[in-house]
Amino acid sequence: MNAATLLIELLTEELPPKSLGRLSSVFRDEVVRGLTAAHLLDKDSLARPYATPRRLALSITGVVTRAPDRVQAEKIMPVAVALDAEGKPSAALKKKLSARKIPESEIPQFTRRMDGKSETFYYDLPVAGESLAAVLPSIVETALKRLPVAKMMRWGNSDTQFVRPVHGLILMHGSAVIAGEVLGLESGRITRGHRFMSEGPITIAHADAYETTLEKEGSVIADFSKRRGQIDTLLQAEALRHGATLGDYRDLLDEVTALVEHPSVYVGAFDSRFLDVPQECLILTMRQNQKYFPLFDAGGKLMHHFLIVSNMALEDPSHVINGNQRVVRPRLEDARFFFDQDRLERLETRVPRLAKVVYHNKLGSQLDRVQRVQLLAGKIARLLQADAAQAERAAWLAKADLVTGMVGEFPELQGVMGRYYAQHDGEPAPVCDAIAAQYRPRFAGDELPDGAVSCALALADKLETLTGLFGIGQLPTGDRDPFALRRHALGVVRILIERDLPLRLDALIHDAFSVFAADLKLGNAHTDLETFIFERMRGYFADQNYSTQHIDAVLDLRPVGVHRIPQQLAAVRAFATLPEAESLAAANKRVGNILRQAEAKGEAGNNADAQLLREPAEKALHQALTQAAAEAVPLFERGDYTGYLKTFAVLKAPVDAFFDGVMVMAEDSALRKNRIALLADLRREMNRIADIAKLAA
Repeated sequence: MNAATLLIELLTEELPPKSLGRLSSVFRDEVVRGLTAAHLLDKDSLARPYATPRRLALSITGVVTRAPDRVQAEKIMPVAVALDAEGKPSAALKKKLSARKIPESEIPQFTRRMDGKSETFYYDLPVAGESLAAVLPSIVETALKRLPVAKMMRWGNSDTQFVRPVHGLILMHGSAVIAGEVLGLESGRITRGHRFMSEGPITIAHADAYETTLEKEGSVIADFSKRRGQIDTLLQAEALRHGATLGDYRDLLDEVTALVEHPSVYVGAFDSRFLDVPQECLILTMRQNQKYFPLFDAGGKLMHHFLIVSNMALEDPSHVINGNQRVVRPRLEDARFFFDQDRLERLETRVPRLAKVVYHNKLGSQLDRVQRVQLLAGKIARLLQADAAQAERAAWLAKADLVTGMVGEFPELQGVMGRYYAQHDGEPAPVCDAIAAQYRPRFAGDELPDGAVSCALALADKLETLTGLFGIGQLPTGDRDPFALRRHALGVVRILIERDLPLRLDALIHDAFSVFAADLKLGNAHTDLETFIFERMRGYFADQNYSTQHIDAVLDLRPVGVHRIPQQLAAVRAFATLPEAESLAAANKRVGNILRQAEAKGEAGNNADAQLLREPAEKALHQALTQAAAEAVPLFERGDYTGYLKTFAVLKAPVDAFFDGVMVMAEDSALRKNRIALLADLRREMNRIADIAKLAA
């Protein structure tokens, strides 16, 4: 059972760059899972993945040649089934033993254990440890089949399938090759290095020497994270040399890391006259099409230089630089052409063409959608006391850039180009800003719309989408959310809360449904949509480190003033620290149970009659509640929710005394109903901002 490092390498043609990191990590996890199940890893084993454009590889320390023999507990069957009335083996047990080739003589060795509620027979079955050589090929094959690959391909005359053709396989344990076949390839110790900077086949002498041998003899940096760090360092150094910054480049960095095996960074340039084109267009062209890293000045303005990550280390890189500069020029020319051509026509003249653009086969065209969003944006703007005419104008023009050449070429620029074209047409600044902000927030941490007109349009756009799709039953299921409804709902939550907008969620949903034509026959999904948004809210506040108890206490009341929820949560958090909180929460829970029973019997009510109070404890509670409520309600109305909740801390003693000395369910009907009403008053006054009972353990 000698332990050594295991090396697995699959040499391929160029793997998909955007998924290389994911493929590598899943491959590692699946191989480790297989080896663990086979008991071939020691307790200190470490797995290290390698990934380059042309290889998936993995080294794992502490892998043994053969798993230790072990005893495996085999469940046989419940004792009641295994033995007959005389305590002898039943026919069912004999059949089971025969199928598993366990002699009946072993029955006395069976152990009895509880399995759920039944006593069950178990048999300690000796299992011989498997050898690494016997199971490794199948473990690797299984791991490859579980990779997140959307589409497989075949090559040559083989029926073998993988994401890309494979050309080499290494399976080594220490210095020894493990014989085996994976994807039609026999294992060995030969690999290949860089396509151009390596001189031929490379022999791996020992699994531990894989990374250093590949870098020294093959000019390949096999470790993805190491290669990424090296590229990042080179980019930062070159940007600093030009007094520039790189902007938001992390996603591109991952992709470029998956495109090179031995990175070098060179500086290219383009004609500064192209800077007259909106920089978003140029940035997208360089990053998306050419995988270049644009440079920015200290103010965030695009410069006419860019960085090239090359797979070649050259003393004279001029031909690489010149070649890339020649390639990028026509791309920038295209961007300038689209920009110039699009500005020849006003946005408003493009709007009617949206009638020919399908939005959804059950919800009409993009023009139908624009008309709905326009109505809803106007309603929301009026609620915000903003310029409704500007909100409606922005909504009318918001989707017009969908039929421009630039957005046709670069769909990612929706809204961005609409703003530039609206500015060119002389539209008011709030209208232009709203067009640019209509899709925000587009992802976690993205900027929010700024200004009432922008917020009105962004909310209208998201609520129209949510309402329409909920109305026709197109809800997210599991991990599937093709219309990004979760993102839209979270966007609504963030805008309402982080922009502190005094809008009622139920009213917004009602208004959103009202803008749809009756002939679309939307289902009544008001409640479902509200619940869906509240679920997104739970996740939003959980990410802000509020406890589940506190979130439930506030959100279970379905507060319609979403913008006040952070204050309510803060108040609940402060109240929970009081020494009286635990007792009052438990009392609230008890009160809730009593009121539910009373409601079931038709005895629920509120506004207790002081004249019907008999016992000193109930009179004291009524007096203390009346006084606390008189102090608390003004605090509630001023928005001082923390002060409001803390006011009721004085009720601990009278509430405890009430439950100790008063029989709520008295035989006298009038007395009983009045006491129930007193408890209802208590619950109503204390729970205006949160269900305090949720804080009970």
